[in-house]
Amino acid sequence: MTVSTKTSTTNTPLTAPAPMTPMQEFWHYFSSNKGAVAGLVVILIICFMAVFANFVAPHSPSDQYRDALLLPPAWLEGGNWSYVLGTDDVGRDILSRLIYGSRLSIAVGIVAVTASLVMGILLGLIAGYFKGLIDTAIMRIVDIMLAMPSLLLAIAIVAILGPSIVNAALAISIVSLPHYVRLTRAATMAEMSRDYVTSSKVIGAGPLRLMFICILPNCLAPLIVQATLGFSSAILDMAALGFLGLGAQPPTPEWGSMLADALQFVQRAWWVVTFPGLMILITVLAFNLMGDGLRDALDPKLKQ
Repeated sequence: MTVSTKTSTTNTPLTAPAPMTPMQEFWHYFSSNKGAVAGLVVILIICFMAVFANFVAPHSPSDQYRDALLLPPAWLEGGNWSYVLGTDDVGRDILSRLIYGSRLSIAVGIVAVTASLVMGILLGLIAGYFKGLIDTAIMRIVDIMLAMPSLLLAIAIVAILGPSIVNAALAISIVSLPHYVRLTRAATMAEMSRDYVTSSKVIGAGPLRLMFICILPNCLAPLIVQATLGFSSAILDMAALGFLGLGAQPPTPEWGSMLADALQFVQRAWWVVTFPGLMILITVLAFNLMGDGLRDALDPKLKQ
């Protein structure tokens, strides 16, 4: 006699995971790129140093300590822990000048990128929306600007206006303008054929509403990525102009001008050249890595 036993199983309903908010989705894709997260951390550290330079820097960037000329870094023989990264040829603390230089580089990058982004979006929207003669005129000017090397054009602008940090920022914003114009124009022309734009026209939306309310929000993703990458280009151009003596003027601490002042000490005081160069390298690399992460997080084609 066989006894059969039945096991009853209860079917528990499977609950679908809660949908992610747009910010959670963005962070999910962005954080999956470890290089982008590392770049973001470095940028946050540099921004912290720039904002709180008065409290973080151990010395004033312009104070000259005549008894500590060309001191090596503290961990080398002859170094002093009061000057962790050493001093320059007139006894100024290199670490303090690098920290204050980050404030100048970040400020110039923000001003240059913001100005070129706003003007680029405005001109790109006008060119992509109205097309015709207006589009041709704007794009021919952009083509002429792109035909010249950006650094050479920036040098020419600063040479005309005079060397200063303000004129250097203006020159950088002008040479960065064509990239935002072309990107905005291409995105606008692609969005003009969408159904929602046609529907907005049918219900009577005017040109300004179509450009800034309907079309522009759908063009922001590539512009944000370009602005992040443009930030690194602005820092590089600023350092190049400072190296040529066309940017920040002494004794203002700026990474490019620090490199120019230290050229004659390359062989006998390597730290005077190495640390400003490393700051430029690390900052530009961090912005490029973060730009790659933003592209991965904001581009819908890469999420599929």
